[in-house]
Amino acid sequence: MAASDLDRTDLLLLAELQRNGRLTNADLAERVHLSPSACLRRVQRLERDGVITGYRAELGAEHLGLGLQAFVRVQLKHHDSAAVAGFATLVNGWDEVVACHALTGDMDYLLQVVVRDLEHFSRFLLDRLLNQPAVDDVNSSFVLRTVKADRGLPLPR
Repeated sequence: MAASDLDRTDLLLLAELQRNGRLTNADLAERVHLSPSACLRRVQRLERDGVITGYRAELGAEHLGLGLQAFVRVQLKHHDSAAVAGFATLVNGWDEVVACHALTGDMDYLLQVVVRDLEHFSRFLLDRLLNQPAVDDVNSSFVLRTVKADRGLPLPR
């Protein structure tokens, strides 16, 4: 489904669900001025078409003992398909990596890493990341303060 196929009501539904994915269908229907059955049909269509890809809880890292966040830029030694696929497999197996993006520019990947403390980060960096033969260079930056966190995607107006 293309963005141009979304009407005003679809966009209202998406905005409400991005703000609060736990809304009941009845509450959601009331907020977007639909009957509950019409609301449910639209949400199911948005899910089926891949516009809504899932639901999840947002967790407070500090309440889970995860007090350190870092962004790690990674350069690979080789860029053939085997090296790229191998690195992707490794990253997907590391719980500390909560996001990984392939980049253009001077570095190949940007990892978002969340760990307990500096000691945990040091073990992750030395024992896992730098221990990989495919990794050529790594540059890390620690988060001092989060100014704006992920609050959903910007929706067309």
